[in-house]
Amino acid sequence: MLFNSYIFIFAFLPFTFFIYFYFNSLKLTVAAKAFLVFASLFFYGWWEITYVPIMLSSMLFNYVLGISLSKYTQDTKINKKILLGFGIVVNIALLGYFKYADFLIANVNSLLDTHIGLLHLALPLAISFFTFQQIAYLVDSYRGETKEYDFLNYANFVTFFPQLIAGPIVHHSEMMPQFAKTANKVIRYPNIAMGLFIFSIGLFKKVIIADTFAVWATAGFDHAPQLHMVEAWVTSLSYTFQLYFDFSGYTDMAIGAALLFNIKLPLNFNSPYKATSIQDFWRRWHITLSRFLKEYVYIPLGGNKRGELRTYSNLMATFLIGGIWHGAGWTFLFWGFLHGMAIVLHRFWRKIGFQLHWTVAWFITFNFINITWIFFRAKEWNDAIKVLKGMFLGVLVLPAEWKEMLHGLLGGSVYYGYWLQSISKDRYTMYWILGGFIVTMILKNTNDLTKHFKPHVFTVLYAAILFLVAASSLSKLSEFLYFNF
Repeated sequence: MLFNSYIFIFAFLPFTFFIYFYFNSLKLTVAAKAFLVFASLFFYGWWEITYVPIMLSSMLFNYVLGISLSKYTQDTKINKKILLGFGIVVNIALLGYFKYADFLIANVNSLLDTHIGLLHLALPLAISFFTFQQIAYLVDSYRGETKEYDFLNYANFVTFFPQLIAGPIVHHSEMMPQFAKTANKVIRYPNIAMGLFIFSIGLFKKVIIADTFAVWATAGFDHAPQLHMVEAWVTSLSYTFQLYFDFSGYTDMAIGAALLFNIKLPLNFNSPYKATSIQDFWRRWHITLSRFLKEYVYIPLGGNKRGELRTYSNLMATFLIGGIWHGAGWTFLFWGFLHGMAIVLHRFWRKIGFQLHWTVAWFITFNFINITWIFFRAKEWNDAIKVLKGMFLGVLVLPAEWKEMLHGLLGGSVYYGYWLQSISKDRYTMYWILGGFIVTMILKNTNDLTKHFKPHVFTVLYAAILFLVAASSLSKLSEFLYFNF
């Protein structure tokens, strides 16, 4: 079930909302929690019912193990380590089997010239997200940072439908107390108003903006046999903006839907394309993933406490893990490697006191991000090379109507004609690219808009217009990009 679908917006969401609070109004809190778990599993199983037993098994396993870890005392530290290690291995094995088995088999076949058959496993939705989420819970249980929550609270923590499929990757300490809090079991109209406001913004981002950029990105990456310079830059920028508005839109919709149930999900985006360094970017982009990688990968590896060389190694390992987490492919690993190298270089520059003017720093950072997204998006190496070759070695083609004005200045090295022939027949494509820059660089983000939110005529009208415009395009369904990860 998609957030951007009629059945979710006009059936599932309102029905779940009213039944959940109806049970709570009758003081049937256990029934309310059980219903919310059931509704979340129904939402998850709508895609493929066979995924549900996998999630339930993972959830029950991690809950029992987490409770066991939290009960152990320091006298049994060795047992705790063994138990934690066992839990992490089982979780990673489950993720690895479904997500990376065919990737490993294909590489073994290529390396050893063998002919092992591929498994062609369907990737269970959200397995990357709920695996990381539950590994974090196990580690926190090992550290003694969890309490003995009841199973229904834990089940809601894992399956809560707004954040189930593509995050944010939530922490038990910020979620489970909310489900247990008595004050959250009654309808709060300010939360409803803000939730619908945020949800409408996210829906517009996805349906109107992201899906428009998707047309040009798909044409350039997947269909065009070759690209000239302008087409290649439009292709890369279209994906850069598609990915931002798609994932940011999903996160807004998740935060908005959760607020209807008085649950506050953590901030996941903070205008990442305004970043003036790669470190700044990762503090703004997919914030909950960055937090997980820092707290449960980088710091356990030693962080920055064991010398500069070890710090660089830890940073690189963290970003390689982040790259392969996104997808089973060498292009994802290479994307992680590039960001790891960038963060290492940034740290080295800071150490020696190297600084750039913020405008230059932003220009370098944005273009690095834009170029590295190419490897993130490309299905094959050849697709990435095609786009990069067009961007830096492609022929420059400008609009035919510019020929008379520019021919004398630029000479014969420039061609004139329809400049986006391979990817777009839309004369407004370049205006959309300009609009993408304006929205991501200049306008306030959702977090800024809601800091001092008050439901009045302007905000209601603003949200209503965004919602109605987006709702008019719901028939053109498309999945969110992070559903594939």
